[in-house]
Amino acid sequence: MKAPFVAIARHRIQTDGQGVTTLCGFYGCRLRCKYCLNPQSFDEKTKTLALTPEELYERVKIDDIYFVATNGGVTFGGGEPLLYADFLKRFRELCGDKWHLCAETSLNVDLESVKTAAECIDEFFVDIKDCDPEIYESYTGKSNKTVISNLQYLQKAVGSDRITVRVPLIKGFNTQADRENSVALLKDIGIEKFDLFEYRIKEK
Repeated sequence: MKAPFVAIARHRIQTDGQGVTTLCGFYGCRLRCKYCLNPQSFDEKTKTLALTPEELYERVKIDDIYFVATNGGVTFGGGEPLLYADFLKRFRELCGDKWHLCAETSLNVDLESVKTAAECIDEFFVDIKDCDPEIYESYTGKSNKTVISNLQYLQKAVGSDRITVRVPLIKGFNTQADRENSVALLKDIGIEKFDLFEYRIKEK
C-alpha cells in the first residue's frame, strides 16, 4: 500500500495541531480552488515520494520523544488525506495511541473514507470554504452536497470537540454575511469550534 507525498515537514509547533507535529502532505485533490495554497498537490509536474505506511512510520518516528512529550504527533494534509483513508488506518496501527493524529480535509470524499478516518484520526480540521452551494462551487469547481452530509456524519461519529471547521472570508467570492450564515448552519449541525480568518490575496 503506497501513497504519494509532496512534502514531509518536521518540528512544526502549534500550527497543525497540538504540540510538536510533523506535517505529511499527500498528493491528490478533487478540488480546484481559485486561491489554492498547495497547487503542487495536483500539478502533474510535481515530483512525489511514494511511501507505504511502514516506510512513513520509519521516517517520522525519529521525533517520537517530541511527540510524546508535547502530546503532538503527525498531521496529514495535502491535497486531500482522506483519499488515502486505508493508509491512515494502517499508520495508526503502527504508531498506536501514543501520537496525536490530525487530518486537514475538505471532506469532499466518499462516506466510506470518512468512516475509516473517524476510526483512526484524533482531530479533524475541516476546510469548509463556504456553506452556500453556489459560492462553494464557484470557488472550488465542485458541489458541497457531499461535504455537508459528511460533516453531519463526522460530528455524530467523533463529537464536536474533535472537529475544528475553518470558515474563511474569501475576497471576490463571499462576504461577512455569507460567513455568518455558514457559521449559523454549522452550529445547527452541532459544530462548536471554528477558525475564522481572511484570505490575504496578492493583487496582480
